[in-house]
Amino acid sequence: MRKAKIERKTAETSVSAALDLDGKGAGEIFTGIGFFDHMMQLFLNHSRYDLILKVNGDTQVDFHHSVEDAGIVLGKAFKQALGDKGGIARYADIFLPMDETLMLCAVDISGRAYLNYDVVTYTDKVGDFDCQLVKEFLLAFVRAAEITVHFKMFAGENSHHILEAVFKAFARALRKATDIDKRLNGAVPSSKGAL
Repeated sequence: MRKAKIERKTAETSVSAALDLDGKGAGEIFTGIGFFDHMMQLFLNHSRYDLILKVNGDTQVDFHHSVEDAGIVLGKAFKQALGDKGGIARYADIFLPMDETLMLCAVDISGRAYLNYDVVTYTDKVGDFDCQLVKEFLLAFVRAAEITVHFKMFAGENSHHILEAVFKAFARALRKATDIDKRLNGAVPSSKGAL
């Protein structure tokens, strides 16, 4: 069973995540940040992972600590739930359209942390949410999960659509990369024998 529970408490935030990679897209998201809740719900729906994510942060300061720490905790839960990564597809990519936006996300469950985020938004904020925090969330996730992720935006005008495409594409690519490839018979998909 590919499940994990992680908690993290600092002077700035308290974050808990319960993740099941073999779920049905069910769960509960509460971060105290409306737009981020919306994006994480999209992530849940498109990854088909089950997730309970709860964040209590110093949002009176701003949303940075809450969003970054959510990425850290979710990335750690992802890594723990994957175990030795035996049998997974490992690589995946998707071109995802969202109205006028076209987004590429490519993933390697590599054991090496790297993020390429070639995405531009044309407003600083969507509602009261700083658009730059999406990159901070992804950086935190990628570092904690030790995966390689590339984003490339090919078209886009509306900042909400652009960020929605990022989260949907990320979810879909992760879903494909973590699917079990029965041809591997549980083997780790690497010539080194470990990821």
